[in-house]
Amino acid sequence: MQELKEWQVVELLKTTAVFFEEKNVDEPRISAELLLGHILGQSRLQLYLHHNRPVYQDELDRFRVLCRQRLEGRPVQYIIGEQFFYGLKFTVDERVLIPRPETELLVDHALESLGMTGRGGSREAKILDIGTGSGCIAITMAKLCPSLKAVAIDCSLDALDIARLNAANIGVESRVEFIAGDMFSELFAASLPDSPYDLVVSNPPYIPEAEWEGLQKEVKHYEPKIALTTPQGMECYSVIAVQAKQLLVPGGKLCFELHADAAEAVSNLMTFQGFTGITVLKDYSGFDRIISGIFPTGN
Repeated sequence: MQELKEWQVVELLKTTAVFFEEKNVDEPRISAELLLGHILGQSRLQLYLHHNRPVYQDELDRFRVLCRQRLEGRPVQYIIGEQFFYGLKFTVDERVLIPRPETELLVDHALESLGMTGRGGSREAKILDIGTGSGCIAITMAKLCPSLKAVAIDCSLDALDIARLNAANIGVESRVEFIAGDMFSELFAASLPDSPYDLVVSNPPYIPEAEWEGLQKEVKHYEPKIALTTPQGMECYSVIAVQAKQLLVPGGKLCFELHADAAEAVSNLMTFQGFTGITVLKDYSGFDRIISGIFPTGN
């Protein structure tokens, strides 16, 4: 390989980040770091520890191909094929949503609901993850809690392929069962194994279709619409709250990730379905993001 004397890692990162910023690419510096790190097989930290490393012609050519994809709006996570969630590396592509930091808060609250705090828990528990996508919720909880078993369901066979791969890569495939199913089916609850569950958790599609055109191009042009939207944004919350009454043990918990404007509406529908102890938590930006309720022991 011919060495390009004019390009070292730190120079290439700086130049690319400035170029991305001029082109209005979201998170230009991080985008440059992740793309170059992928080409060189290095983490973002390693790039700076080896900031004087030369970039060779074939590496530069491959980096430019990835940069062109980023300029077109394709998310970095899909370009490099991975996203870290709760410190675990998940494979992702256009078949699944990209796991986001806000959803880590849902995992935290779900674990607390089971009495499992921190990275580990000895209590045996069974959970149901509805709309699992990449599997990030069920897989992370199973990884953190060796006595936990999960059933994870999705209507997308493509998403389930990715989720099963992630479970195998992370080493929890024996404790997470993936099932294809439609939450809107009348037979949904009856078709699930190992019920009742101690916890039902879901990050459902919650963006109203009216908001679709206003989303970032990275989202609306690349992420699966079926995992993001419903006509009104409330349909999945409503059906899961009804189904959960057939699926939870008395005293079990239902936990949702929220649309930022949906806390009051979801709280009201959960209360109407008999859930008590409704709790709403905010995300890092101060928006209502997590809601949970308890299935009464008297039901």
